Amino acid sequence: MTENEIGKIVVDCSVKLHMELGPGLLESVYEVLLSHRLQSAGLHVERQVHIPIEYDGIRFDEGFRADLMVGGKVLLELKSVERTLKVHQKQVLTYLKLTGLRLGYLLNFGESLMKDGISRVINGTVE
Repeated sequence: MTENEIGKIVVDCSVKLHMELGPGLLESVYEVLLSHRLQSAGLHVERQVHIPIEYDGIRFDEGFRADLMVGGKVLLELKSVERTLKVHQKQVLTYLKLTGLRLGYLLNFGESLMKDGISRVINGTVE
């Protein structure tokens, strides 16, 4: 399955979950439930994935954690805030660079409409 095929399933599942539950729940609730939905759709999902960082000959795993990694190809960072900031998009970009992945999503379940809470991040650009 390609990154874009996974991404379509991620967006569909996120929108359906948001329509059913609405905004305002804790990020951890959306993480568990989205993970379950994606697994039910046949995707392999990892939660709270350690992202190691190497600098000046030092490697450590404690630096970062991605909320979800889907199919080993798509990284998801979930938020449940009134609005996301540029720093949240930069966070996804950093995770993509450190993992070598090409596609990530910043999903903000705090928006009134989920479509307004989806940022697709590709190779250092935000759509």
